[in-house]
Amino acid sequence: MQIAKDKIVTEVVVFTVESAIAAQKGGAHRVELCDNMAEGGTTPSIGAIILARKNLHIDLNVMIRPRGSDFLYSDLEFEMMKADIEFCKTSGVDGVVFGILKQDGSVDKARCKQLVDIAKPMTVTFHRAFDMANNPLQSLEDIIDCGFDRILTSGQESTAIAGAELISELVEKANNRIIIMPGGGVRSSNICELIEKTGSREFHTSGRAIYPSAMNFHNEKVKMGGVFSFGEFDIQGLDADVIQQFVKTYNS
Repeated sequence: MQIAKDKIVTEVVVFTVESAIAAQKGGAHRVELCDNMAEGGTTPSIGAIILARKNLHIDLNVMIRPRGSDFLYSDLEFEMMKADIEFCKTSGVDGVVFGILKQDGSVDKARCKQLVDIAKPMTVTFHRAFDMANNPLQSLEDIIDCGFDRILTSGQESTAIAGAELISELVEKANNRIIIMPGGGVRSSNICELIEKTGSREFHTSGRAIYPSAMNFHNEKVKMGGVFSFGEFDIQGLDADVIQQFVKTYNS
């Protein structure tokens, strides 16, 4: 399937304001601002949202996820999500990203619909909670019914390349009622293959890089985040050149 180059959208997931600025420099059309890379992304701080909006002229989407782990939330967590969405709406954010499931793995339509209604007129993306849902085709219909604008998915596999067959089916079933955006291992090395195999026109990628801390003194005996955390003296960032190469690849 051939898709016009000018219709491809690159969204870059970022975990700092500095990375958001680097993604913009690299040619991203939109960023998804999150916190807590190790947990797959949670809601960023108020300060990060404000400064990202101040420094970006491209679209800014914000993750609304009160914690890591599953997507089954308590009443208190649900109220937190509402409050975070309201803040984003008053702060000039372009879109929010969330997803809620029931215990059986189906989409929690009632709660999702409430959040979609609060979020409008911002755009709303159902994130990779979709990849943990029990029935992808039924979930597609449920998410459309809730009023979401797009679904971020790896096709319920570890990477979008592995899930390309399901992603293609979702694009076909969606029939332009919602955007299906592949994410998960999307790189310059496979973007052209994904465009061809899935028929998608929006893609979610990262340009992660690790930079050394400027600290001269290192106490190597202590890990502030525990044994499974990133190193205390490794700064998680983004390489603008990686994003530039990604965009250049599908435009060549």
